[in-house]
Amino acid sequence: MIQTEDVPVVAMPEIPDTKEWWEAFKGMGFDELIATLSNSLVSFSLRLLAAILIFYIGRFLISRIFKTVFSILTRRRVDASLTTFVLSLVKISLYFFLIIIVIGVLGVETSSFIAIFASAGMAIGMALSGTLQNFAGGVLILLLKPYKVGDFVEVQGYAGTVKSIQLFNTVINTVDNKAIIIPNGALSTSSINNYSLEDYRRVDLTVSLSYGTDLDAAKAAMLKIISADTRIVKKYIEDDIAYREKEAEEKAQQDAPESEEPAKKPGFLKRLFQRRKKQIISVASTVNYDMPVAIPTKIERTPFIGLKEMADSAIVFTVRVWTHSSNYWGVYFDLNEKFYKQLPEEGFSFPFPQLDVHLDKN
Repeated sequence: MIQTEDVPVVAMPEIPDTKEWWEAFKGMGFDELIATLSNSLVSFSLRLLAAILIFYIGRFLISRIFKTVFSILTRRRVDASLTTFVLSLVKISLYFFLIIIVIGVLGVETSSFIAIFASAGMAIGMALSGTLQNFAGGVLILLLKPYKVGDFVEVQGYAGTVKSIQLFNTVINTVDNKAIIIPNGALSTSSINNYSLEDYRRVDLTVSLSYGTDLDAAKAAMLKIISADTRIVKKYIEDDIAYREKEAEEKAQQDAPESEEPAKKPGFLKRLFQRRKKQIISVASTVNYDMPVAIPTKIERTPFIGLKEMADSAIVFTVRVWTHSSNYWGVYFDLNEKFYKQLPEEGFSFPFPQLDVHLDKN
């Protein structure tokens, strides 16, 4: 590409006009003409050789830089979408500078070349303002990460799981497996409801019982049903986290083959670092910052049951329990089913709509 497009332009800064170029050879002898052409050809050949050499050296350096950046992003476990964007940006930028350098070595005026690129870039930017807005929104999403691939979000009136985050749009799969493509420009400036951002969520249910029901007995029966479900937080989220971790470790040990070697103990430096980290946390929790601020050590999420309202045909209870986000819908549907099956066995009844009709004898 360089030889076919840039070679004719090389002589133009020295001899801008064809007529002047022919006038320059008037009065020259044949030997002088051959010597001048030979010198020009040798000079151009050297510049062309230098440009080719610089191009291949630049390609080698760009590949090394590309691999280095890729390894850094991989070691730091950067998001795959952001890694692809950064690598593309680095590669395109480095190749652009390399082409500018090669053209300058060939003798082309690079300032006019850059000015043409700038003008073309401005014109393209004005024509593609909406696309560039989506591009900027994609960059913000990849950097700020309001959501990531696999999160369940609600945006622009759609709810679903994020399938992919691209530079110009985000693909969301709805619960009925429809792919929704939303421009990133709108997402970066609108509100986003990310259901997967927090590890624990509250499940809200309503239970309607007949009038005349013993409130304390009904609460005790519902608490009994709730306590039997191990997925529900009994009191503290931290205790539930510890229980889930212990359960996962026991399951991993049961699933591990018998011939597998036991896990190695952490090295001395790692144990020393962990001990030092615990000491720092312990000291930081006792530091007086001149303000009597109480730092809670645990978050209480005890199940709650309360009388919500006395409706026309029933008394309505509100049931609130906390569970891990992955168990939200399982807990929601299972509790409703257990309330329907087990509460009548305890002597409670669900009311039907009732209407009292009074007849006037007159």
